[in-house]
Order: sequence, then structure tokens, then C-alpha cells
Amino acid sequence: MRLLVISGRSGSGKTSALQLLEDEGYTCIDNIPVTLLPILIDYICQQKDRRFALGIDARNIDGDLGDLVRIFARSDIPKDEYKVIYLDTRTEILHKRFSETRRKHPLSDEQTSLSEALEKERDILSPIIDIANIIVDTTELNLHDLRRTIRDITVGDQSTGMAISVVSFGFKHGAPTNADFTFDVRSLPNPHWVPELRLETGLDEGVINYLSSQESVMEMIDDIAQFMTKWIPSFQGNNRSYLTIAIGCTGGMHRSVFISERLAERFAEQFKGLHKNVQVRHQHIRKKAMLKPGPQDHSK
Repeated sequence: MRLLVISGRSGSGKTSALQLLEDEGYTCIDNIPVTLLPILIDYICQQKDRRFALGIDARNIDGDLGDLVRIFARSDIPKDEYKVIYLDTRTEILHKRFSETRRKHPLSDEQTSLSEALEKERDILSPIIDIANIIVDTTELNLHDLRRTIRDITVGDQSTGMAISVVSFGFKHGAPTNADFTFDVRSLPNPHWVPELRLETGLDEGVINYLSSQESVMEMIDDIAQFMTKWIPSFQGNNRSYLTIAIGCTGGMHRSVFISERLAERFAEQFKGLHKNVQVRHQHIRKKAMLKPGPQDHSK
């Protein structure tokens, strides 16, 4: 789908759905006034290689939501390239959600109770309900179930999956703060103490040959790979959009770089089709080393 319209009553999961679609590569625009839709749809029609998701809800009261049908009918976007998805939840559950989060309903005020706001919202959105291709009842769905459902409906097998990033670093420069897993490989043989390898990096043939010949290094790679291979699917099943694995040695030049490259290669092969975006990044390698050719990106 080149264009998805996501709508629903407040508290039904529209924002979470848009966040999931953003993770899947959609350009997401929330709460756009209906009166601006013709201009935006004309723009979307010109963007052949981009996908858009529009959030439309009861705050769009500057125009008649019934105009949606006419707007799409007059546009140049083919019917098979857009879809309208409506999310809804039982009223008593919406009451509970607003009570738990202490959020204010966008249509409630001193004169309008939450119950009245929810009913008014349903009336305002009724034109969207009438034209929706898919209506999803989110009453019994938790956040993970909702994201999984929206992913299955909208992208299915085309999902990019969870992005896996393997980062090498040097402890003496500071460990990355965004890592989900950090492995310390400073106990392994260090090429820094081999004079002819000191100025090389884990991307250079000399260091690669040296570390590949060290049994402890290869065992470390096997152990980390086996551990992560076991647990990566559970993170994917928990609807994570990305996972960062940090590999640290002393200076971030030799051991961590070599091991990060080997792990990224394994993950790219192991999870082919499931995780289409496996990358490796070297945080503390010297700039001149980054100019040398080497397998620094395993994006799939």
C-alpha cells in the first residue's frame, strides 16, 4: 500500500499503529485537517517510491469527514494503492484506559463528560467507519498484539523486521549508552602487542589472520553468536524495532572490530529474510582506517 489511512476513537491504539508503520518505513502524518488532504494526496501521487500513513481522528473537525470518499474519488491515486483502517475498542475499556492514564479526551471539557465525548467521537468518525477496508477491534489486544496485528495487515511478508546493529568500541573511550547487550572481549589476545599489527585494525588482513588463528577468539565469537541467536527471536517477538549489540576491547581498533564483523556476517546469514537490516558500526576506529575498503555494512 502506498497510502494507509489510520483512524479510530481515542485510546484505541491509533498512535501505536502509526509508530509501528513509521518503524516499517512509512512517512507518518498524524491529525492532518481534512481540508488539506487533496493537496497532500496530490503530493503522495508524485512520490512513487515512498509510502505514507495518515492519522485522522475526531480532532479533524475543521472539515466534514464525509468528504473523504469524494477526496479519494477525485484523486489520481488508484484504489488498490490505498487502504482505510479503523481501530475501535469497547466503550467501557476506553473508560478504563483513560482512567488509568489520566489523559484528557480531546473532545471532553467542563460541559462534556468522558462518556459524552466518546459517543460524540463515534458520531464524528462514522463516515470513516463506513468506508473502512478493515476494522480492528483492539479491546482484547495489548500493545504487542496490536503492533503484530497492524504489521500483519499492512506489510505482512514485506516487513523489514527488527534492525540489528553490532557496534565495536574501546572501553578507554567510553561504552555506548544505547546498547542492549555489551560484551567485553579484553581478555582475548591483543594484536596491539604485535609491532607490525599495532597500526592496523580489525579490518586489515594481518589482524584478521592473527585473530582468526587464536582459538580463544573463535570460541568467543561462537559463544556470543549462540547466545544472541537464541535470544534475538524473543526480542523480535516482543515487537522490538531494533537491537544493539556492543563489542568492546581496550581501544576499539582490533579485537572488537574483528569480532563485530564476524558476528554481523553470521547474523545476516542466520536471520536472512527475518531481519533484513543487519549493520555493523565501528565507533572508535581511526578515521583513516574507515577510508580503507572493508566489509563495514551487512545490510540485507
